[in-house]
Amino acid sequence: MEIGVDEAGKGPVLGSMFAAAVRIDPDDLPADVADSKTVDPEDRERLAAEIRSMADSVSVAEITVAQIDDPDTDMNALTVEAHARALSGLTAEDVACRVDAGDTNAVRFERRVADRLDVAPDLYAEHGADETYPVVSAASILAKVERDAHVTDIAGEYGAVGSGYPSDQTTRDFLKRYVREHGRLPDCARESWQTSQDVLAALEQATLGEF
Repeated sequence: MEIGVDEAGKGPVLGSMFAAAVRIDPDDLPADVADSKTVDPEDRERLAAEIRSMADSVSVAEITVAQIDDPDTDMNALTVEAHARALSGLTAEDVACRVDAGDTNAVRFERRVADRLDVAPDLYAEHGADETYPVVSAASILAKVERDAHVTDIAGEYGAVGSGYPSDQTTRDFLKRYVREHGRLPDCARESWQTSQDVLAALEQATLGEF
């Protein structure tokens, strides 16, 4: 058995971030498992179902918008928290745990995750682990599918919101339209993100221009 851990949704302006941990024999993974960024949505859904059916156990942790906007924390700390919470949901003793490093310093990230665990697993954090180790690729797929489902739920409530990333024009148009109509950000938006602040600043400027 090995354990892989990865997160999805670190950079979007809308919605939660998710981390997934999977405990599985790498030989049981589907042959076409790969980093979720290189797999199209339909294949991700199929692979996620196959991974769950073959895995010894799977654990998913969610970091909400409210947690992300908390001024007493930051995304580095929250990424550590997400990985640690996902990993805590599995039996990790005597199993190699491979984690995709969510910090510029992989050794620091590895140490910070390990410090948050009640056990002392055989933990390894590496940059690009989701491209190197199939078990981390599997975790990447599981986390991305959870994030995709979350965005679908947001769209079900608000209409077309795009991918939730600041670079997505549909997402930016949604935020501008919502703020213009309601005078505030939607609950699904990360208020601390620069994209959100820019939309609010534009509304304030437009309001001042009316006087």
